[in-house]
Amino acid sequence: FRDGHLDRERLAEMVQTVGPKRLVLDLSCRRRVPGGPFYVVTDRWQKFTDLEVNAQTLRDLAVHCDEFLIHAVDVEGMQSGVECELVVALGRWSPIRVTYAGGARSLDDLELVESLSNGRVDVTVGSALDIFGGKLSYAKVCEWDKRGVKVECRRKQWAVVAMLGVAAMAVAFSVVFRRRMS
Repeated sequence: FRDGHLDRERLAEMVQTVGPKRLVLDLSCRRRVPGGPFYVVTDRWQKFTDLEVNAQTLRDLAVHCDEFLIHAVDVEGMQSGVECELVVALGRWSPIRVTYAGGARSLDDLELVESLSNGRVDVTVGSALDIFGGKLSYAKVCEWDKRGVKVECRRKQWAVVAMLGVAAMAVAFSVVFRRRMS
């Protein structure tokens, strides 16, 4: 992003450099007003851009990447529950794999993401897991895995996680809960 607008030249440069199959677009979003649409935010989640997160935006951006990582910044790291409306929307709108991040704190929240998205949205959990100091048992999550969801505890090592303004190798640890792909 540059001056609150999507920098399509920078995006094209990243795609040309690493290829769309090695690119994950990280879109952090929040609402300007309660009940309103979600917009991408930048600069430590303080500045709104003009890019609304909606079906058209995700369709347009999907040709440039392999996956979306969508942060609901108002609940990110809070362990206060997921942003249900965003999860529903992502399940309907995203034409490619999408991982939701924000607020998950329990097995019920993982089930909720699965249910609200009709199994189309993956979820990442960080601070809520006991292995990161939280109360959610990693072992219980792995037991929950018997339902057919593949649990990956990995270091994020996508070729590039592009925050459309900052391209960087991701080195943070997280646990991503993914649907099994047939």
